Amino acid sequence: MPVDVFAADEQSDREVDVERWAALVRDVLQAEGVRVDTEVSLLFVDEASIAELNERFLGRSGPTDVLAFPIDDDPSPAGRSPDQGGTGPGGLPVDDEVPSLMGDVVICPVVAARNAAEHEVTVDDEIALLVVHGVLHLLGMDHEDEVEAQHMERREQELLDRFHRRRG
Repeated sequence: MPVDVFAADEQSDREVDVERWAALVRDVLQAEGVRVDTEVSLLFVDEASIAELNERFLGRSGPTDVLAFPIDDDPSPAGRSPDQGGTGPGGLPVDDEVPSLMGDVVICPVVAARNAAEHEVTVDDEIALLVVHGVLHLLGMDHEDEVEAQHMERREQELLDRFHRRRG
């Protein structure tokens, strides 16, 4: 399989079906045309951990629901290494004989649960949205302006309909 997802539950506040969400990452990447050997990390963390990442890499205080850290194909040491002031929690140079490292998606299930209540959806629906949202960020999508935001939201809903809301 061309997409390898390293998924880990590094929190104990809410139960998370790690394999289910890793499968969603693979489905979204394949639907978006990723056809090369690719590695993605999907991490579920507690509020303190995501707040620390949010502050360290985005300069924002407090916990958030999802963070995405794309890894550039540039093998220069200034990319993603935290000790060198990069833009995310880790990363390695790209080598032709190893899979391409796409990046990391970090989700806080506790914040997702709070958001689910506010949005009047299930926690599973909220986590699915965060997984898809994070993966689309790894693929270069953004929501910095109205047009980008509408495009990204439309694609999120299409992918959720296809892979999360589908009925057997």
